[in-house]
Amino acid sequence: MLPLTCPAPTTAERIRSACVRAGGALLALESAPARQDPVVTPVHHLLPDGSFALAIPSEREGRPDGAVAGSQALLELTDYAPLPLREPVRSLVWVRGQLHEFHPAEVAETVDLIAAEWPHPALLQVDTPRCAPSDGQEPRYTLVRLEVASVVVTDATGAEPVSVADLLAARPDPFCEIESNLLWHLDTAHSDVVARLVSRLPAPLRRGQVRPLGLDRYGVRFRVEAKD
Repeated sequence: MLPLTCPAPTTAERIRSACVRAGGALLALESAPARQDPVVTPVHHLLPDGSFALAIPSEREGRPDGAVAGSQALLELTDYAPLPLREPVRSLVWVRGQLHEFHPAEVAETVDLIAAEWPHPALLQVDTPRCAPSDGQEPRYTLVRLEVASVVVTDATGAEPVSVADLLAARPDPFCEIESNLLWHLDTAHSDVVARLVSRLPAPLRRGQVRPLGLDRYGVRFRVEAKD
């Protein structure tokens, strides 16, 4: 008899992996004008104290509010499926909290800390006391801190809150940074392997189009898309 459950990453691990994969999260300020669109934050990194370091467009680049300190904000991270699917979003992560400015002396140190774990190119465009004046040819960012009040993840199975302590204790899945390349290779170069894996699914689940949805250290996940 097959088990009713199978090993899988914890919710906190899935969030940590989504933070690594999400190319551009959205930050909405509750104090912003009603028509103010959320801004893209290319850097969204969980710090050891449980807060998130965010890179937001500098004021001259269109930052929604020149004084964000103390503002309530919502950070939204979208985890997209690596392959083109009918419903490409696998999960959404919502982080709600209060924004604070870094002390100027902390900015460079924090950028170095983030770069050691996650060397994102946008870190080179963060304004620090040591950086040269902008030539106006590339976007510039201001580093801010989001003190977390709540974290919620939602997917096809429902919504679930996660504590900051659980996030700090979790680690991203070891395959999360190369998951997209692995799935593309599996889908395009090894369709025979995919077919053999799909053949092991229960017959009712093989009536639609079965596509690889995700890959982690526990195995491959599939999505069944009905013809209707």
